[in-house]
Formats: sequence, structure tokens, C-alpha cells
Amino acid sequence: MNTLIDSEHTVDHLEPLTGGTMPRMAPGLVAVVSVALGALALLLGVGIFGAVALAWLAYVLGLTFWTRAVEGSRKATDTLVQTLMWSAFVLAMVPLVSLIWTVVQRGAPVLTPAFLNDDMSGRALLGVGGGIYHAIMGTIMVTSIAAVIAIPIGIFTAIYLVEYGKGNRLAKVITFLVDVMTGIPSIVAGLFAIALFIVVTGDPLPRLGIGGSIALSLLMLPTVIRSVEEMLKLVPDDLREASYALGVPRWRTIVKVVLPTAVAGIVTGVTLAIARVAGETAPLLLILGTARVANWNPFSGPVQTLPVYIFQSLGQTTHFKYGPIWTDRVWGAALFLIIIVMSLNLVARIVGKAFAPKTGR
Repeated sequence: MNTLIDSEHTVDHLEPLTGGTMPRMAPGLVAVVSVALGALALLLGVGIFGAVALAWLAYVLGLTFWTRAVEGSRKATDTLVQTLMWSAFVLAMVPLVSLIWTVVQRGAPVLTPAFLNDDMSGRALLGVGGGIYHAIMGTIMVTSIAAVIAIPIGIFTAIYLVEYGKGNRLAKVITFLVDVMTGIPSIVAGLFAIALFIVVTGDPLPRLGIGGSIALSLLMLPTVIRSVEEMLKLVPDDLREASYALGVPRWRTIVKVVLPTAVAGIVTGVTLAIARVAGETAPLLLILGTARVANWNPFSGPVQTLPVYIFQSLGQTTHFKYGPIWTDRVWGAALFLIIIVMSLNLVARIVGKAFAPKTGR
């Protein structure tokens, strides 16, 4: 009898298994009230930042306490964490959206066929006409050569670290050096390139496209190695062991089993590495020089790229009376560079999805 009474007493103190549910319009209603409070504070002279902060605080507290009153403390805590998460996301997106909007607004009117198909020779030096054709071609050439240099070296290095060098002292040294290369400033890569070609060519101030490509390849290498290494580690060991059990040698297992399984991540990592170096400026300023026309010979003469063009064009606004014209060119070149980087990221996702291993039954 006492046991039954104690059980009933315990059940009475437990939280109910079912409770109230917040209406679907609750976040919207709280948001409307919060915006009204922020607008009122703005009218009272609080300032735009103070009004936004007050509206945000009112929304967070209002929605949290309302949820607590209706659905309990656990759901209120969940609502509070979700609200803080979305607030952080919106706060992080504000500068990104503002940047993209500014570049598109200022650069879109400049992206005309004439701007994309003309260089800076002739009358362009006087602020009349001119475009970024030479910079686009230089960016494509220098970045492509850098990719040709860095991608094979990076992939083979990652294969050695994962497939052959486990626990090896040489692999540990390579891993350490890759970590060091990841943190070096980009200007150091440019200094290495210019020092290398001073020794090779004997020219005290070499201006070569291949030098810029080598500088960019140094910056690409750690990204390629790390991304490929992580993708190879994700391949299950069961696949390797099954291949070995069938008598397949290690090199053929890597080519036929490991790489096809990880190819989606490898392509994505490589493409993102190319997108990362496409916008580099500092190392190219030292070795590429300034070119007014397209130069397709990477072993002779200066080459222009979009980042260097943007940097140098900004300096022209203070030396010429055609400041607005040069500024418009800067925004147009910046927008086209963003388009290139975003296109590379999109290609990486499409290719990664296309080459991803098919799952299902």
C-alpha cells in the first residue's frame, strides 16, 4: 500500500508528457513587435545600431520567454540556441552581401563587350577606352601553369603520405613542411620566385609569367596536399583489403579503387585551390611587372593579371585626372574576378557531384 502511494506521489511530480504548442505565427509576431520597438527607439534618437540591438534583444527574450511559458524550459533553451545561431549567421552574411552588392552595383555597368575585349594600349593610357582583355588572358595563363605544376605534385605527395608513408619518418617531415607552407605569407612565395629567376636568368629584375606561376604553385601545394590527403583517408580500408585479398598490387589498388572512390573530393579540393590563388596579388607584383597588352609567352616579358591590374589601377586614380574612369575599371575588373572565382567553386561542386561514388541498391 505504501509503495502504491509513493508511486502515485512520484507520478504527480513528473513533468507531463504532452504540453502546449507554440503557434506557427509566434516568431513572426515577436519579430513585428521587436521591429516596432526598434523603430520607436530610432525615433527617440537612440541611433541605428542601438535600435537594431534593442530590436534583436527584444526578439530573443520575447520568443524565449513565450516558448518557456507554453512549451517548457527545454524547448525554450532550444529556441534560444537556434535564435543565437541564426543571429550569428545573419551577422556573418551582412558584410558578404554588402560586398557583393557594392561590387555588382559598381562593376556591372562597366562589363561591356568592349571592356572585356580591349587592352590598355594606345589611347587607353590617356584614360579613353581600354579594357581588361590582357589581364584576363594573363590570369588564365599564369593560373593554368601553376595548376599544371602544383596538382600532380600535390596528388602524388598525398598518395605517398596516406598509402606508403604511414609511420614513416620521411612522411612526418613532409607533413611538417606542408604545415609550415600553409602558414607562410604569400609575399614570401613571390620573393622565392624572384630570387630563383635572378639566379637562373642573371637579370636583376626579372619579369616573367612563369615566375608568377611558380609563386602561385607554392601557395597551391599545401592546399592540394591537405585536401587530397583527407579525401584519401576517408576511403574505407575494407576496400583496400578486399583488393589486396584478390591479389591486386598496391599501385593498381590505388589507381583502380582508392582514387575513383575519392575523386569527387579530390576534384573539389583541387578546384578550390585554383580559386584560392586566382586572386593573389602580392607575389605577382614582384615577378610579373606591368603589361599593357596580352603576353602569351610566359618565359619572356611582363604579364598582367586581374588582381595586379586592380591594384595598379587604384594607384592611377591619384596620378591622372581621369580618376572616375580608372575607378570604374577597378570595379569592373573586381566583379569579373569574383565571377571567375564563383564559377570555379560552382564547377567544383558540379564535378564533385558528378564523380561521387554512386550509392544505393
